[in-house]
Amino acid sequence: MAKVILKLENDISTDDIYPGRFMATVLPAETPKYAFFDRTDFNAKLNAKAFLPGSIIMGGENFGCGSSREQACSTLKGHEVAVIAKSISRIFLQNSINLGLQVVICPGLEASEGDELEITADQVLNRATGRVFDQVQLPAARKGIMDAGGLIPYTRARLMAKQA
Repeated sequence: MAKVILKLENDISTDDIYPGRFMATVLPAETPKYAFFDRTDFNAKLNAKAFLPGSIIMGGENFGCGSSREQACSTLKGHEVAVIAKSISRIFLQNSINLGLQVVICPGLEASEGDELEITADQVLNRATGRVFDQVQLPAARKGIMDAGGLIPYTRARLMAKQA
């Protein structure tokens, strides 16, 4: 189970997640400090490591819209959070898969900040309300890449398996 640490509205852009003025910083080890930088209270809590790994940022429709900057994904992965949204923009979704950011698409999800969610293979259970919501399933190959930690670890593991 994981707790919803931030509930966001629809159309959260990559500029909200990782402001463009920090684009000169691209190393995954450095990007996390700029996550939701303009939401100062939340950014401070992230940087103070006030949340457990696996905590959830919940979005509405079209989460991650805007530019194709992959730093919007790496900044969140650096804090070991997951994203659950009603829908996720195409480019943000692919960047998340490639970088191994855990994302779940759950169109009917209803939850509040502080609610504990249990994510199964095909559903999300809101422990606070007892309601269950169906997820949109990613194709197996895309899910495999995300679960491996991203495209590089996935490819490395496949190459190592071939050598064995």
